[in-house]
Amino acid sequence: MQVTVKLFASFRTGRFETARIDYPDGTTVADVADRLKLPHAELGIMMVNNRHVKLEHVLAEGDSLALFPLLGGG
Repeated sequence: MQVTVKLFASFRTGRFETARIDYPDGTTVADVADRLKLPHAELGIMMVNNRHVKLEHVLAEGDSLALFPLLGGG
């Protein structure tokens, strides 16, 4: 299945901004993060089709996944 993955802020460094990637059926948000070597502890906002999701969310054909790192500052 194909999923559009969008990375934001520091997650783009050495990776990409937006890519359409093939994943096997049953792939979760955690699986995508692992494949991209994004530490789970650094994941801030995770959205599929503009809705907040958790790491366990199972992706479907044509989904759009957006991954944002934790934001700091004050």
